[in-house]
Amino acid sequence: MTEIRVDISELKVESGEAVKELVNFLREKTGTKVETTANEIILNAEGSIISKKHLRVFLRKYLHKAELKEYFRVISGKENTLIIKKKKGLESEE
Repeated sequence: MTEIRVDISELKVESGEAVKELVNFLREKTGTKVETTANEIILNAEGSIISKKHLRVFLRKYLHKAELKEYFRVISGKENTLIIKKKKGLESEE
């Protein structure tokens, strides 16, 4: 069983509604079991094989769809972990 984690702590601070939409988006696109914890989304791919690269593409598509691509980016974390991180330099532009 493959388990991939997505750290959403920074996204959650900005918009709690975006987290719910992201969970629904991932369920629809990956067809896997998606669980949420305090600061993480956990994807359990039992029957299907989903790679970290493939999930990264889905996360980037969601950020683009929700018009958050300007503010957030997807980076790699530890083994089987992706992080949605706020882009640097945004505070100075405001």
